Amino acid sequence: MVHSEQKAVGSTRSGQPALVAIGVGLAAFVAAGLTAFSGTPIAQALGLPDPGALTTYGLPVVRTLTEIAAVLTVGGLLVAAFLVAPERNGYLDVTGYRALRGAAHAAGCWTLGALLMVPLTVSDGLGRPVTDVLGFSRLVAIVPRLDVATSWLVTAGFALAVFAGCRMALSWGASVVLLAIAVAGLLPVAATGHSAAGGSHDVATNSLMLHVVAAALWVGGLAGVLGLAARRAEAAERLPTAITRFSGLALVCWLVMAGSGLLNALVRIPLADLVGTYYGALILAKTVALLVLGAIGYQQRRRAVAEAAAGRGRPLLRLGSVEVLVMFATMGLAVALGRSAPPVRGVASPSRAEVVIGYDLAGPPTLLRILFDWRFDLLFGTAALVAAGLYLRWVLRLAARGDRWPAGRTASWLVGCAMVVFATSSGIGRYAPAMFSMHMAQHMIMAMLAPILLVLGGPVTLALRALPPAGRDGDPGAREWLQSALHSPLARWVSHPLLALALFVGTYYALYFSGLFEYALPSHPAHLLMLLHFTLTGMLFFWLVIGVDPVPRRLPPVARLGLVFASVPFHAFFGVVLMSSKDVIGREYYGGLALPWVPNLLADQKLGGGLAWASGELPLLIVVVALVVQWSRIDERSARRADRRAELDGDADLVAYNAMLRRMAGGADPSEPPAAGGEGSGSKPGDADPVRPGGVEQRGSGTAGG
Repeated sequence: MVHSEQKAVGSTRSGQPALVAIGVGLAAFVAAGLTAFSGTPIAQALGLPDPGALTTYGLPVVRTLTEIAAVLTVGGLLVAAFLVAPERNGYLDVTGYRALRGAAHAAGCWTLGALLMVPLTVSDGLGRPVTDVLGFSRLVAIVPRLDVATSWLVTAGFALAVFAGCRMALSWGASVVLLAIAVAGLLPVAATGHSAAGGSHDVATNSLMLHVVAAALWVGGLAGVLGLAARRAEAAERLPTAITRFSGLALVCWLVMAGSGLLNALVRIPLADLVGTYYGALILAKTVALLVLGAIGYQQRRRAVAEAAAGRGRPLLRLGSVEVLVMFATMGLAVALGRSAPPVRGVASPSRAEVVIGYDLAGPPTLLRILFDWRFDLLFGTAALVAAGLYLRWVLRLAARGDRWPAGRTASWLVGCAMVVFATSSGIGRYAPAMFSMHMAQHMIMAMLAPILLVLGGPVTLALRALPPAGRDGDPGAREWLQSALHSPLARWVSHPLLALALFVGTYYALYFSGLFEYALPSHPAHLLMLLHFTLTGMLFFWLVIGVDPVPRRLPPVARLGLVFASVPFHAFFGVVLMSSKDVIGREYYGGLALPWVPNLLADQKLGGGLAWASGELPLLIVVVALVVQWSRIDERSARRADRRAELDGDADLVAYNAMLRRMAGGADPSEPPAAGGEGSGSKPGDADPVRPGGVEQRGSGTAGG
């Protein structure tokens, strides 16, 4: 029996590389076959010369293999970081270390594939055979001019960093950081291609980013779980927790993929073109594949997960293997879809604004348009709504068990989330990419007002109270991950007040006065990065100043107030410089939009500088009020602690203090203990007892006592 079980385990383990190899071959065949089957190659549809068979059929194959390597990298890091528990000393156990090594091999393939995609993309973009563009000097001259080739080069840098990190990392914290880097490495390519061109490319790009990240976590995570299931003898204790965690993650990923994929398709192609066009047929085929994967995932959650958690992993392996093959085939289908030209719409020529920012503007930003002309931001708007819902869920969980959570903190968090939605999705967010003044208004809300409200909500404290602890023998969960993050060296480093101050105010000058802002203006991903940077640096700074959550470096109230006032002159001077400058920041970009209601770009910039200078008053008032309230509460808590200590020890400190005063009044050395005759033996008869100022001996919280 034991021999047969070991044989089964060994055969299953040996079957995993074969399964991956079959899936890779299937995905490459689907990508190349559908590309060859297409009657209108994308180069021909765009009026470009034929780059040759090597590029036409080699590019989709290499891209498919590269994307599979990327998702396997993400999957291995996901297993090491969150699906299996590390040792209690913070280092990865054998299972996690094995997953990390597998991620290193996949990251090496990812790096090589991304580098191969650079000349292939250049060849495809220029319509020249790949042999004509090979050469270091040629690539150096051409790659910066092609966004897609540049994005592949950036992706290769991310993949190389992950490969090097996986070869050196041993701790759980390092695996989390590497997972974040790997996920970030998926985004540069997702921000280019079909989604980055044409109308509504902001929505298309945002939806594709969500789609790609969800797919990588789902496909890579499933491959990682199947690897654990194949090693039942080595990972028997880890498998139930890993399966349970991945099951919930897979459901979220499927919902995100379905919603983002549908939205991306509606942006690219009208509903009428789904039938009767090759591009529409590919979209329908991908939709069917996603539905099939959803059905398989449902069966996994219904039967295979429970059986695997009970120690019977064969149903999971059988059904999961089919799911992986369908996933890989779907990835090949997605690559073929990206290589196909969408049907041409018979519409009028788009305006300049629609070409540059992805949508039209109805007119000048009046008050009514700012308040009611909304365009929902798929990334920041969704994140704010999810954060608000999760916060309320934790509050209700505390209330259900009888714990109280301050209503003021809840209101502060919800208003902060509303400010994020308003800054990114209202008329301010709609006009921000087209006008410097509206960009600065959005900047101030995201960097100043929203972070103050969010940190006053105390989300970390709420999470630590609402999330269930793992227990002495349980695997670490979300609560333990959060605690580890708070006590990590990275958290202590970024929470240094001087660093937080430099990031909060110094990046204003580095961004707007160095030429970096002009370079980033035409790029939608760069716009997203700016917003993310404003929000994170603002939250970091105000977390140290007025945050109610635990801080690795707790500052006294006076130091916090000094940190706030140290930042005020920098903000004021920044606004003054903008108002007094004679040079227009981003003249070429804003001038190219040619908005009729912005005839004077310098006047619009001065308005933005005025907003930057004046908008700091309300946040500063909120910060000062919060500091005063927190300071008073610190004094109240200190007084209560002193009262409780006095009740427990009979006010020993005050008794010793009065005894010292008596000895001093009697001429005795205060350092000597009192004589055996009593604590007042050093005083003369009839002398009044020396007491603290006020005439009575003070005890406890200020009442006289005998």
